[in-house]
Amino acid sequence: MKIVVTVARILLGLMMLVFGLNKFFHFIPMEPPVAEEALAYMAVIVGSYIGPVIAVVEIVTGLMLLINKYLALAAVLVFPVMLNAFLYHITLDPANSAGAILALLFNIILLWDKKESYQGMLIA
Repeated sequence: MKIVVTVARILLGLMMLVFGLNKFFHFIPMEPPVAEEALAYMAVIVGSYIGPVIAVVEIVTGLMLLINKYLALAAVLVFPVMLNAFLYHITLDPANSAGAILALLFNIILLWDKKESYQGMLIA
């Protein structure tokens, strides 16, 4: 299980770092969304403050995962970003959903591995 967690940590860290940096430097060419709803959603994200915030969260958590520090915090911070990417791709861009599914799976593996770290938050 330790190897699975290490592979998930490194691959998710690389994904977060690369896609976070791409939001600022645009080194990966991306096709515009085809669906009208997806185009409207992306216009809101890119045209508001939330786009750079998401990019910074991706970069910071990607670095945290890659340097193997604060893993429980990184997994919690990036989970809403991954869940949103997963839901976006499943509903508005299903043809390109494989990466989001994989990233969410990696995130869940990391969350499960650090589940003891979250017990204090789950006490009523």
